[in-house]
Amino acid sequence: MDFFFRDNMAPSTPLLTVRGSEGLYMVNGPPHFTESTVFPRESGKNCNVYTFSKDGTVFAWGNGEKLVSVYITFYGLLHSFDLPKAVCLEFSPKNTVLATWQPYTTSKDGTAGTPNLKLYDVKTGTCLKSFIQKKVQNWCPSWSDDEIICARNVNNEVHFFENNNFNTIANKLHLQKINDFVLSPGPQPYKVAVYVPGSKGAPSFVRLYQYPNFDGPHAALANKSFFKADKVTMLWNKKATAVLVIASTEVDKTGASYYGEQTLHYIATNGESAVVQLPKNGPIYDVVWSSSSTEFCAVYGFMPAKATIFNLKCDPVFDFGTGPRNAAYYSPHGHILVLAGFGNLRGQMEVWDVKNYKVISKPVASDSTYFAWCPDGEHILTATCAPRLRVNNGYKIWHYTGSVLHKYDMPSNAELWQVSWQPFLDGIFPRKAVTYQAVPSDVRSEEPKAATAYRPPALRNKPVTNSKLHEEEPPQNMKPQSGNDKPLSKTALKNQRKHEAKKAAKQEARSEKNSTDLAPTPAPQSSAQNTVSQSTSGDPERDKKIKNLKKKLKAIEQLKEQAATGKQLEKNQMEKIQKEKALLQELEDLELGV
Repeated sequence: MDFFFRDNMAPSTPLLTVRGSEGLYMVNGPPHFTESTVFPRESGKNCNVYTFSKDGTVFAWGNGEKLVSVYITFYGLLHSFDLPKAVCLEFSPKNTVLATWQPYTTSKDGTAGTPNLKLYDVKTGTCLKSFIQKKVQNWCPSWSDDEIICARNVNNEVHFFENNNFNTIANKLHLQKINDFVLSPGPQPYKVAVYVPGSKGAPSFVRLYQYPNFDGPHAALANKSFFKADKVTMLWNKKATAVLVIASTEVDKTGASYYGEQTLHYIATNGESAVVQLPKNGPIYDVVWSSSSTEFCAVYGFMPAKATIFNLKCDPVFDFGTGPRNAAYYSPHGHILVLAGFGNLRGQMEVWDVKNYKVISKPVASDSTYFAWCPDGEHILTATCAPRLRVNNGYKIWHYTGSVLHKYDMPSNAELWQVSWQPFLDGIFPRKAVTYQAVPSDVRSEEPKAATAYRPPALRNKPVTNSKLHEEEPPQNMKPQSGNDKPLSKTALKNQRKHEAKKAAKQEARSEKNSTDLAPTPAPQSSAQNTVSQSTSGDPERDKKIKNLKKKLKAIEQLKEQAATGKQLEKNQMEKIQKEKALLQELEDLELGV
């Protein structure tokens, strides 16, 4: 083992690490994009894992033969470990410990296998502790940001260690069948959110605790229970004041969604909790906290999906309308939000100025499987990686104004497996003012081909209609108007709309009645527009028939207007239009008393 002293000088721009069939290497960040000499290229196809420390100064990778750690600022070999089967690596927040995991195996005679989760002292290279960790899910211990406490889930308990002393369990949090936990970010006091799935008719629940106060019936800071949950995702905000919980079921018993059913819950450390009311039914694709910890964005609903920003009262602040999207990404400074549609969507992105709620750009990153903000808050990385997609692999560096600054396409016989930015701590890069003018670029922009809908041969020589499967909703500001102390709840809003609709209907009926009293009834003509006048014959039965006929004729007039705009009408709608003449004649006979 070799050891080199650490160099605290950090590069001016983040490096880009690329791993694929061409090997492992690094690229200088904007504006140069040349291969970095800080890290010599590791050739070959055997590199299966790499990771950076949280501050980006230490880098570790596995090449299938050994595991190597380096100080990335000047390429100094720190340690070399004999761990050819390691597939997961993680540094502790202050670079004190390197955690490694490899698949757990047992011997042929059935005896227990050797520990597969190992914790190494980064400075000395000695193994601090080994554990048996059978599942790769939640394999890595969770540290507080100052590394005072470290926790891991063991047999439905959360074991806590202090000051990286892994030989002594300092505290235990025991609840029946703890499935998952998440430590809060930031300094003391430390908080932990734990999830216990429901069983035998009992609901699932998430509880928040403050370390080390776990005992007693009133020890929990907050509690939220719910029934529809096979698994949950718990998201702390940056200030550790609240947790968002996405509860998911594997199967939607109503059959409405292939993705199962999801609900979104809000839990605060002051004991408040609520179900976040999402105005559109369907899956919850993504939920992200703003770096301010006072707002969060949810992307949800059947396609085209809605995206909405909520405040800490779970009231909508701004609705981005509907669109082809399934992900949201706040910039590191929180002043820009990208809404995107990746995976089975076309890669359309909307870049928003969050302060003014204005669109900055709408670039398209087709076939992208990966997205990441650069720590400088100015640049964006998108990539197409294998095995998600094995063709057209490569990556692009964008400016958030929509310009492609750098592009690399893998050769046709090569694959890109992983690409990522070198991380930096918060505050290293200052926040810059938002610009709407696209920055200049030497990379030729490739306009994506406009997708055209399939047209049957019989319709290909006919005019194109503008009919849409879905009516898109425009963005709208949901903040309460001045004078309103609090925005209305979903139920109150619904009731208010009903009341306003009834009021409008009454006013319309009253105005129609007044106009009828003031003006003489015109003679009936062969036009649907003249069927709106009110008349009474003294026979309630005949008046009822006249009213129904006028309603039908009004609907026919609306259908004719839709047809005039080019909308394709259904067969039953065309049949209604054909009956107009007969209905007019019937109305005329009734009004004449025939």
